[in-house]
Amino acid sequence: MRRTVYAPTLFRFLATLLILLFAAGFWSFAGAQESAEEQPGGLMLRAKGSTTELPAVRLGTDIKAEVSGQVARVTVTQAFRNTSDEWMEATYLYPLPENGAVDTLKMVVGERIIIGRIKPREEAREIYEEAMEKGQKAGLVEQHRPNLFRNSVANIGPGETVLVQIEFQAPVRQVEGRYELRLPLVAGLRYVPPHTITGTAAVKDALDVNAPIAHPSISKDLNPVSISVALAPGFAPTNIDSPYHDIAISRTAQTARVELGRGEVPANRDFVLRWETEGSTPKVGLFRQSFDGEEYVMATITPPTPTTREKMPPREMIFVIDNSGSMAGESMPAARRSLVYALSTLRPEDRFNIIRFDDSMTMLHSDAVQATPRNVSHARRYAENLEAQGGTNMLPALRAALRDNDPQGKAIRQIIFLTDGGLSNEREMMGEISTSLGRSRVFMVGIGSAPNSHLMRRMAEAGRGTFTHVGRDGEAESEMRRMLNRLSKPVVTQLAVSVSGNGLDLTPRVLPDLYAGEPLVLLGRTAKLSGRLTVTGLVGKQRWSNTLDLDEAQESGSVARLWARRRISDIEAQRWSYQIDGTEADSQVEALGMQFHIVTDRTSLVAVDETPSRPEGQRLTREELPLLLPAGWDFDHLFGQQLSASHAVPPSEAEEGEQLDLPRGSLPFRSALFQGLLLMLLGLLALLWSRRMRVA
Repeated sequence: MRRTVYAPTLFRFLATLLILLFAAGFWSFAGAQESAEEQPGGLMLRAKGSTTELPAVRLGTDIKAEVSGQVARVTVTQAFRNTSDEWMEATYLYPLPENGAVDTLKMVVGERIIIGRIKPREEAREIYEEAMEKGQKAGLVEQHRPNLFRNSVANIGPGETVLVQIEFQAPVRQVEGRYELRLPLVAGLRYVPPHTITGTAAVKDALDVNAPIAHPSISKDLNPVSISVALAPGFAPTNIDSPYHDIAISRTAQTARVELGRGEVPANRDFVLRWETEGSTPKVGLFRQSFDGEEYVMATITPPTPTTREKMPPREMIFVIDNSGSMAGESMPAARRSLVYALSTLRPEDRFNIIRFDDSMTMLHSDAVQATPRNVSHARRYAENLEAQGGTNMLPALRAALRDNDPQGKAIRQIIFLTDGGLSNEREMMGEISTSLGRSRVFMVGIGSAPNSHLMRRMAEAGRGTFTHVGRDGEAESEMRRMLNRLSKPVVTQLAVSVSGNGLDLTPRVLPDLYAGEPLVLLGRTAKLSGRLTVTGLVGKQRWSNTLDLDEAQESGSVARLWARRRISDIEAQRWSYQIDGTEADSQVEALGMQFHIVTDRTSLVAVDETPSRPEGQRLTREELPLLLPAGWDFDHLFGQQLSASHAVPPSEAEEGEQLDLPRGSLPFRSALFQGLLLMLLGLLALLWSRRMRVA
């Protein structure tokens, strides 16, 4: 009896459900078709993508750096000036050196100076938001990547200026006797692969690493920056040069002062300062610091250059070139020229392949081929015809490059990436290298005016390689020549460190291979610094060692926090290689951030003025300040054909109503096509089954 009463109702319900299923499949298929037919490649950006409106809050930045020995102490002062008649909250995304340790925040309101405190990330955000609601001025510094930070300033009154000052320290890079200080000034766009958008946390992360870009028509007077560097490296610096900016230099016997030649410049490309020593490169630098009851030491040791030149064994060279949309403009010609030069250095006994990627991937050959004149000529024509388009989906290209069909082969296997690194899923890159490296070595060439230096350094370290930068087309051949020359010389391998007396908690824990002219930088912690430190290794086939007396270390105020910053990199490497889980890694990073008072992805700096300033009832308007487009990037290529509608992804509660905009080509339409067809097929089959059941 129950079957007679309820069966027709059940069948009607099923039929309606299946019709809806069929319709959903049809519209999913149709929408995916439209996306596939009309939308060429592009980048995933923060909502609004680009802006043609001048911000209400204007920003000016002053940077002062003091180089002492092999460490730079940098003070960044940002002035937030409210030009509107509203109360404002302003946020600004900005880059810092990827190995820098941010330890100080000061907020200047009128004649008052408010000192920032380090807090666990969530607690700092709560303190900031509570102060903002109460009408108090507040500042917050958060890390979204080791080289990507965000300043937030709440309750800036009409016509008011609030100064926010942060301080950090970073080691100076040394390669082949050339010293380099790189100060990033703008963050390039980060492509967010659709497969990484897996929940509200992932959506928030995608929003956090991108910001609106100012249209060229309004960018002339936005975000000016002034820079000065006091250079005291411990020797008379020579050949002082900044390849991308005009500078003015004043000297004394052992020091120099460097300033921008034009006073201010737009914050649209990294500032790079290089210098050399008049004599031979110092072989050892040894510094110490007492901090929080313990002793810290930094040793910089440069192995000797081999006296005999051995013939380079056959190599298998895999070149991976980024031709995504962010490479449009000056970057693509620089990448092409770099690749063409590298191809010209191949020998007949070498093998090679080229992999290009945007949001798709192509391998020139299914496997590495012999470097015959014919194959090299074909590869050169292929490289010269590459054009920039699409998104920066590097992971499939990395997997293809690491795929080794002869893991026991005797040839040296070197993978050379040419990219601006404009992506958000760095952890996936590191994880893939950690689990699949094998006998390969990974070398990174950062292309353009604002490359993702964090990605360059970390991929090179995980891949036991090295990295360099090519800032513009004109230096492509010279920088590639320097890098390839280093790669052609014997590598210092089998490095080991021993300490007599008290043991040292050393970082990095996994010692790298060293390439010609590159020093080994060790940071250590101990209860009492004494005894001798000995480093041994093989330079080619020759045994080499160097012993240091730790009592001779010079005093420095920067070593402890550099140790902590480098230890955090070790923890991240353990996370990527699954030696520790995410919870344990987060706990260790937070503990280090709190102990050493530095900003990490688990700790933030927050400053609050206890005196309320915004009148009760006055509305607070939030504004994210736009970034300048990195010099040499093609604005029209990136933003000329934006989608008019947002791609629907679930916003987090903190970003209610704000969604990700996907310029053309970033929609995963192939997946949607498949899903739509599958839903249609299931719907048809289920309708046929329903009819058959009715007849029965």
